Amino acid sequence: MVVDTTHARKGHLMTLSTLTSLLAASAFASALLPLTVALLTPIRQIGQCIVAYRRGPITPITTDAFEKDLYRLLQEIGRLSTQWTFNHLEADDPSQAPAEVGFDHSIYRRRPPSPRRGGIATLFGLIALTRLRYEPCDAGIGLACIFPLEQRLGIVAGKATPALAGRVGAWTAQHPQATVQTLLADEHGVAWSVTTLRQVAMELSRGVRPLTQPAQVTYLLELLGKAHASNGPHRPVLAAGRDGIFVPMRNDTKYREAATATVAVLDRRGQRLGTVYLGHMPEAGQARLSQQLTELLLAVLNGWHGPLPRFQYTTDGGHHPTEYFGSVLASMRHPRTGEPLAWEWVLDYYHACQYLTKMAEALFGTGTQAAAAWAAKMRRWLRDKRRGVFRVLHSAAAHFCRWELTTAEQQAYEQAYQYLRTRMALMDYCAYRRRGLAIGSGITEAACKTLFTQRFKQSGMKWSLAGGQVVVDLRALWLSRLWPKVYATYLAQLPQAESRTKHAINVAGHEIAA
Repeated sequence: MVVDTTHARKGHLMTLSTLTSLLAASAFASALLPLTVALLTPIRQIGQCIVAYRRGPITPITTDAFEKDLYRLLQEIGRLSTQWTFNHLEADDPSQAPAEVGFDHSIYRRRPPSPRRGGIATLFGLIALTRLRYEPCDAGIGLACIFPLEQRLGIVAGKATPALAGRVGAWTAQHPQATVQTLLADEHGVAWSVTTLRQVAMELSRGVRPLTQPAQVTYLLELLGKAHASNGPHRPVLAAGRDGIFVPMRNDTKYREAATATVAVLDRRGQRLGTVYLGHMPEAGQARLSQQLTELLLAVLNGWHGPLPRFQYTTDGGHHPTEYFGSVLASMRHPRTGEPLAWEWVLDYYHACQYLTKMAEALFGTGTQAAAAWAAKMRRWLRDKRRGVFRVLHSAAAHFCRWELTTAEQQAYEQAYQYLRTRMALMDYCAYRRRGLAIGSGITEAACKTLFTQRFKQSGMKWSLAGGQVVVDLRALWLSRLWPKVYATYLAQLPQAESRTKHAINVAGHEIAA
């Protein structure tokens, strides 16, 4: 069968001709013509790239090279388009912009346009940006100049567009700064120094910090609503926990104890629906974390208008978690009704099991089969049997009387035995499970690992208090899965000058100063 392609080719040429005419007649053609000219070079290179690929051998290697070249050229088109658009948002004639603008209760006067030193980093790479500068009329009170266009664009720390800064925030939460630098260079063609990266991260942390608790409250209230509507034999649970973890500090030979806390919601079947994370760098008494946790719990209770959930506090029995229960949770009252809240304190089952292992090794020898067998049996008793901790301690005492231990073994045994004996009231794991409560602080233990260990204890790392808190703030949001929502709120609340200095474009395509 022979196909006549003459008509198809004429139709194609007619389509291109018609399209060209339509573009020429467009109201926006004159405004976008300079941009079109700027894009001709990368568009031509794309065509050359396609032709070269089609003419050569089609192999995995050439396909890989073609795709990478095409990605680079498309990124250049995006960079040029972004640069041209941003630089034409303000009038070419500065006199069309307001002579004065108000910002933060001060008046600023217009000065000539000036380029942003070092450019602005975007998703497509680095762009040049020239914008109007406004200096304070009252220069003697130490105010800095403002750039209304940058405020309108949402430029973060004078370095990055909102889209790129959002990625930097999420990456900083997940990766060391060297990895973030590599990601910026590989994916966006942006080469930042460590100083620039820290400036952007610090600005983001400072901006999202006051927005974190409201977002966490909203999220926990949503989870409580889902838990209340779930099916199961138990009332939902609002579960809090806290723990400490030692991190390496700069200019210090010792590790210092940082603090982390979690608040989770369990449904009527005892299944965890979600968790929010809190963290703070080392601080005497861990006062700031205690304040954050208390304020979060009270805000959630104040916002919840349904039937009250059960309240569970699960920890490893350390000093600060124990002190927090005694000084705060034991006497906590409902913020609206003033009624006392019955927080139930549960000692982490898995932490208790560590002491079972210590007793087993003291009684039967480290690494022996007898020690492993006895510890495994005691773990089952502790978890599954009524008054399980009594049974465990009775068995341990019977073996202790039977064997003659060394001084070191006796000390290890007594330390583990006393730890369990003094906390027996917090270890009724059989009853906890029957009532649908969590028996482990796995959420909080995992928070120590995910919030601090994975990010703060990599090879050669040492931290300052301020620099570490920047990462903690960002990482807690990311782990709580609230980063996109909080970052959008942050962008919506960025301060703006009272008067606009950018163009408005009417329907006829003529630029109007606004």
